[in-house]
Amino acid sequence: MGLAEESKSRMFGSMKTTVDLPEKELMEAMKHAKAKTKTEVVARALAEFNQRHRMAALTRHFGTFKDFMTQDDLKRMRESGRHTI
Repeated sequence: MGLAEESKSRMFGSMKTTVDLPEKELMEAMKHAKAKTKTEVVARALAEFNQRHRMAALTRHFGTFKDFMTQDDLKRMRESGRHTI
């Protein structure tokens, strides 16, 4: 590991680990992600996994867009003069 990678590792709190991953799945993921390294594709997969779970938690907490006004509702409200800016 070069000085730059070592510094980045300390800054972002990464850790080295050994895992047994299916080679075919890993290579396909690298192709789809256009990742240059196995580490890059695994880190991206972890970030996307975490993001999906955070978004699911927000949806459970705040609801979905079906609870909000539609474009037609908004247009009718504006045309009726029942809005303020």
